[in-house]
Amino acid sequence: MNKITIKGYAKINLVLDVVGRLDNGYHLLRSIMQQIDIFDVITIEKIPSGIHFTTNSTAIPVDESNLAYRAAQMILQKYHIEEGVSIHLEKRIPVAAGLAGGSADAAAVFKGINDLFELHLTLQELQEMGVKLGADIPFCISGKSALAEGIGEQLTQLSVIPTMYVVIAKPPIDVSTQYVYQHLDREHLTHPDTDGMIKALANRDYMEVTRRLGNVLESVTTQEYSIIGQLKQAMLENGADGALMSGSGPTVFGLFTSMELAKEAENRLQTQFPEVFIRAAGCITE
Repeated sequence: MNKITIKGYAKINLVLDVVGRLDNGYHLLRSIMQQIDIFDVITIEKIPSGIHFTTNSTAIPVDESNLAYRAAQMILQKYHIEEGVSIHLEKRIPVAAGLAGGSADAAAVFKGINDLFELHLTLQELQEMGVKLGADIPFCISGKSALAEGIGEQLTQLSVIPTMYVVIAKPPIDVSTQYVYQHLDREHLTHPDTDGMIKALANRDYMEVTRRLGNVLESVTTQEYSIIGQLKQAMLENGADGALMSGSGPTVFGLFTSMELAKEAENRLQTQFPEVFIRAAGCITE
């Protein structure tokens, strides 16, 4: 095999809680992450030497400042692979959106090179490399649904969730994750019920899931950007049973019981917010 194409899936946070902080400045999280069926497409091909990176997006760097590039660099060096790779990234996940697009691309590169060069590395071995580049990468490697703890690298897979669909809405603004964490008032947080969410998911109790949605970072981002609150309200007015900001923002998502309802909301929201990236999608469970 000389060439492989792999998808890198976006994620949303059904719950995101900050429960502490390490001396090195990293925040300790309890978060429930869910992959959704919005993805980048990464094609990796063997070449004689080096890393040749291309993309359809003008917003993406093609050098060592790109997580996917660094993932390729790391795994090729660690396993003394003398050949190189040509990587083409077809970007479909919005950039700087709180959807882990960059982490998803890096995860896809780790998995793709593992398969392309028949390294036979386990998911855990790939995750141990991935966390050195970014806290969301281990989740993006294993995917589906998981409770993430620590800085995000301690994962407990959640094997059962109710059937549900999402509409995501990413406004044309960039949010600095560093700014959000720096301005988080940890003394006065309203913590979401993460354990209650785990139970609701295990029971496939969709309505309970919608009631348990929570993200402590909203307290910072919604104050800075009124569009986030507007999008949450619009989601609910257009039929979502619950709505939340994902990650540090600015993407907002709504939950729906069917793709038909999600598509109807997508169409109405695109009319209301023509400048916003809006997309209906399913959840990845297999």
